[in-house]
Amino acid sequence: MDRYFGFKENGTSYRKEIIAGLTTFLSMAYILFVNPSILGDAGMDLGAVFTATALAAALGTLIMGLLANYPIALAPGMGLNAFFAYSVVLGMGIDWQVALFGVFMSGIIFILITLVGVRELIINAIPAELKYAAAAGIGLFIAFIGLKNAGIVVPSEATAVELGIIHAPTTLLAIFGLVITVILMVRGVKGGIFYGMILTSLAGVITGVIDMPDGIIGAVPSLAPTFGQAFAIDWSSVFTVQLLIVILTFLFVDFFDTAGTLYGVANQAGFVKDNKLPRANKALLADSSATSIGAILGTSTTTAYIESSSGVAAGGRTGFASVVTALLFIVALFFSPLLAVVTDQVTAPALIIVGILMASSLGQIDWKKLEIAIPAFLTVVTMPLTYSIATGIAIGFILYPVTMICRGKGKDVHPIMYVLFFVFLAYFGFLSE
Repeated sequence: MDRYFGFKENGTSYRKEIIAGLTTFLSMAYILFVNPSILGDAGMDLGAVFTATALAAALGTLIMGLLANYPIALAPGMGLNAFFAYSVVLGMGIDWQVALFGVFMSGIIFILITLVGVRELIINAIPAELKYAAAAGIGLFIAFIGLKNAGIVVPSEATAVELGIIHAPTTLLAIFGLVITVILMVRGVKGGIFYGMILTSLAGVITGVIDMPDGIIGAVPSLAPTFGQAFAIDWSSVFTVQLLIVILTFLFVDFFDTAGTLYGVANQAGFVKDNKLPRANKALLADSSATSIGAILGTSTTTAYIESSSGVAAGGRTGFASVVTALLFIVALFFSPLLAVVTDQVTAPALIIVGILMASSLGQIDWKKLEIAIPAFLTVVTMPLTYSIATGIAIGFILYPVTMICRGKGKDVHPIMYVLFFVFLAYFGFLSE
């Protein structure tokens, strides 16, 4: 075992890897409850999504550990699940089964571009500023959903949105959870989001805002309501411009989120040499395979988690840490009764904090260059205001070539960006019909 994972070469041990795997799991275990909450809004069965989330995370992380030998864990991605539920299903009116097919196809395309080696071409085609803007915009979108679920932001006929009733018991519980989670995160507590959810749930049960669960450990919820539903669809709904945009958006966000996470965590662990990541294709193949597997099981895009950096900080250096994390996700399958106490008010602080973390990429954008600032800003701001990640990305991809041409830099725009310009124009044309 130690020879396969290379314990000696990486200066690690079983003890370090087990601690690292546990640390990573605790840092990202919140997704087990947040993902069903979000996809449940799209009409999907909570229990089935819980099981699909745990299995997709376990299988994806196991593939990453065994194939790429990296201490990087995977699970259904934040932002992509929000796009799935609120933009695709609720916003576009696409059935969640068809949306799952879109996730599956994005994974297949990801696998193909990884195998044929055009990864670098695509990465270089899309400017870094739009990648940063997309990440930040998704962060604001997720935080907005969190504020809405908490009851802090509510609809208003006069001003679109306004401050909610702060002294409402459920809102007070969410505010308590946010304060606790902020304290844990600022103090550098590993797994702060997860522990914040636990403390908020306990506070809710103690105060009577949340009903006591029937138990802590129970039977694994059936996967039947979601398993294979990606293919139980009306196939005439597949061949549309609308679904093409959905697939491209899933692919775009997953591709660059994965690339950024892989390089970030690997660099922290000291794997990156001469700006190159060893076994990069294997890592990307693991990620893309996990996306397609997750879609079959019944969940949104599965991707690499930046929370893996907490495991690396704890000493994780090989895929054995990922194997440990994967096994813990399997164990977590038996804790489904806790879904009853993880309400919207409990998950809201997690959404807000994740949104803050994603919005940090705003600092990477050169705001002094208007040809960059304009498409970047509109990408960021339109995501929460239109309640659509796809719309934000589309606006950015349309405006970027225009502003660059006006600036006399049209030749600096990659031909692929011009192709996407017309694709997203067609998308808006389709929406106006």
